[in-house]
Amino acid sequence: MGSMFRSEEVALVQLFLPTAAAYTCVSRLGELGLVEFRDLNASVSAFQRRFVVDVRRCEELEKTFTFLQEEVRRAGLVLLPPEGRLPAPPPRDLLRIQEETERLAQELRDVRGNQQALRAQLHQLQLHAAVLGQGHGPQLAAAHTDATSERMPLLQAPGGPHQDLRVNFVAGAVEPHKAPALERLLWRACRGFLIASFRELEQPLEHPVTGEPATWMTFLISYWGEQIGQKIRKITDCFHCHVFPFLEQEEARRGALRQLQQQSQELQEVLGETERFLSQVLGRVLQLLPPGQVQVHKMKAVYLALNQCSVSTTHKCLIAEAWCSVRDLPALQEALRDSSTEEGVSAVAHRIPCRDMPPTLIRTNRFTASFQGIVDAYGVGRYQEVNPAPYTIITFPFLFAVMFGDVGHGLLMFLFALAMVLAENRPAVKAAQNEIWQTFFRGRYLLLLMGLFSIYTGFIYNECFSRATSIFPSGWSVAAMANQSGWSDAFLAQHATLTLDPNVTGVFLGPYPFGIDPVWSLAANHLSFLNSFKMKMSVILGVVHMAFGVVLGVFNHVHFGQKHRLLLETLPELTFLLGLFGYLVFLVIYKWLCVSAASAASAPSILIHFINMFLFSHSPTNRPLYPRQEVVQATLVVLALAMVPVLLLGTPLHLLRRHRPHLRRRPAGRQEEDKAGLLDLPDASVNGWSSDEEKAGGLDDEEEAELVPSEVLMHQAIHTIEFCLGCVSNTASYLRLWALSLAHAQLSEVLWAMVMSIGLGLSREVGVAAVVLVPIFAAFAVMTVAILLVMEGLSAFLHALRLHWVEFQNKFYSGTGYKLSPFTFAATDD
Repeated sequence: MGSMFRSEEVALVQLFLPTAAAYTCVSRLGELGLVEFRDLNASVSAFQRRFVVDVRRCEELEKTFTFLQEEVRRAGLVLLPPEGRLPAPPPRDLLRIQEETERLAQELRDVRGNQQALRAQLHQLQLHAAVLGQGHGPQLAAAHTDATSERMPLLQAPGGPHQDLRVNFVAGAVEPHKAPALERLLWRACRGFLIASFRELEQPLEHPVTGEPATWMTFLISYWGEQIGQKIRKITDCFHCHVFPFLEQEEARRGALRQLQQQSQELQEVLGETERFLSQVLGRVLQLLPPGQVQVHKMKAVYLALNQCSVSTTHKCLIAEAWCSVRDLPALQEALRDSSTEEGVSAVAHRIPCRDMPPTLIRTNRFTASFQGIVDAYGVGRYQEVNPAPYTIITFPFLFAVMFGDVGHGLLMFLFALAMVLAENRPAVKAAQNEIWQTFFRGRYLLLLMGLFSIYTGFIYNECFSRATSIFPSGWSVAAMANQSGWSDAFLAQHATLTLDPNVTGVFLGPYPFGIDPVWSLAANHLSFLNSFKMKMSVILGVVHMAFGVVLGVFNHVHFGQKHRLLLETLPELTFLLGLFGYLVFLVIYKWLCVSAASAASAPSILIHFINMFLFSHSPTNRPLYPRQEVVQATLVVLALAMVPVLLLGTPLHLLRRHRPHLRRRPAGRQEEDKAGLLDLPDASVNGWSSDEEKAGGLDDEEEAELVPSEVLMHQAIHTIEFCLGCVSNTASYLRLWALSLAHAQLSEVLWAMVMSIGLGLSREVGVAAVVLVPIFAAFAVMTVAILLVMEGLSAFLHALRLHWVEFQNKFYSGTGYKLSPFTFAATDD
């Protein structure tokens, strides 16, 4: 079978890599992504391995790259991906890359530090100039002769009554949110022996670190006494205020202001040159960083893989063990040969036997990946176990469509998925970071089939936005019924609903060509008819789906050499399932085919027959469907019950019988050979993970050779109880197909009746109807997408998921394996 139906054959290979060519060989294997390395140094700590120094160098380089990347992001630049696929650089280039990166990072740190220092110095000069230019001083304030009372100077001019006192000044700037607290604390600490003036800058200044505009409050404090001055300085230091010298003379302040403005201009010119040089350095970073990150990441991955290898006794080669697909072994040999020819000694790879369970490898493409993801979410398949994904491609969208059947809703879903499929190669679509969009995009082919199957089941249900369509002529004739029944005007006036009798000649002309006849949408018993139809359809689909799962288990038993399970497990399971619930399906189909419209009123009840089947009784009022029905039903029940002990005891007894001669041949004192004992059995698989004893619970990864009868019986008893009770519960679980299908149809009908029908009946004038229908149709469209497509679609998706995981896959699929994770650079290149 193909790799999609069963995982590929995977072998354990041993690689002998010459020390000089080991790096090149592993790098080449990373480009191809063929093997998964096994750690041969699991008992050795990460700090004691051979290439730990090289790994640390790569980690230090990654830290430097992170710093450079943050600086590039801080500058508002965008890193472009490297062009083409870059190979892992040779080991001798690691020192060169490290030197170039460190030199560039140190240069960037210096330039960035100089820029920060210049910005901080410029900010201090601008604050100082703003404090001097705010007009706090008495002379500056007195110069404005036309100022209002609020602009009057705080201190009197020289020559007043306090001219003999020594007035000192403290001027500076503080953040606006600290100014009220600073003013209160100054007043309380100095007990009012000061005069403080606070003013906000009219124009915000650029913050030296963040570069964002920030507002400041300038203040001027005048005081008397040295002790008060010390208190003021301590308080301003606690509030992290910028304090500047403040000259008493107005001319001196003006001169200082002009000098500060000149220094600011010179400093801005120097800062501009620094920023231009910084742009040049960042340009070099943009050239170095993308390829450097990829190369160092690959180099680190190569060294980590080499750390998993062991060293030969002669220290001339490294020995590695890896899982590789048998199909890729020739490519592996060729890659090793091409990578090691330059060193004069070629690397060697050969298969070695192994008792460990190999990893599971199933190759997928963009179409099958989403379906394989559904299966793997339940559990990765055991090695070479039957893969449910190929069958899920059909059954999952179909079961979803049974619950979601509507032509209109399916068409919207199909078009949405088709748009994603057509745009899948566009870079903007792939690069979208929205998590919800990524979820839909990864499942675009799944949505495509779900919409397509929903259109198909919508035609079967004859529903398009809950409305029936007459694609073909109806099979019911109202004219024939009216002509032969003698409906009078009085009869029509007294009866709001009329009954069409299919026994009247000409009323029923034959079945509708495809799907349900549209006349049923007008019938009063429309819901009852759909209830009966969808409920029986759900039971039929469920029994067929479960029986198909049991049949798929046959391929597992044959492949793993467990042919006795065909008679002791598969045959009893099929007999039990089909003898009870398969017979129920037979009754439904038999009644559909054999009961005509003339005898429909006296047709027997299938439900009563099925109940009487288990009670071994009959109802006088419920006539049999066919002759000797009671005998057949009693035989099927007895046969199904007889399969329970076969299913319970068959496999354990067979294992015990087969294991007893092997135990007799073994010497009593040789318990060291227990781990290899069961591997010599004739029909055991070549690999110990697929032996009968493991599935029966007697062995746990070949650690116990002694077959424990109690464990085998317990495991088989659990399996028997789970299957027998599961047949009942799982069959009932498929009735969710009926329930959700009816719920979807009723929600569609309610939405049409409560929105569109009201809008269509408001007015018959063309202009008024057009104005009214626009918002009504918009509301109908929004609620259709939000409720019926998103909410109902998610509900049907989850129920279909449960039917596959619980009701279908547990019949044959264990899901206890693990994926093959090859050593590859694909994620780094992407």
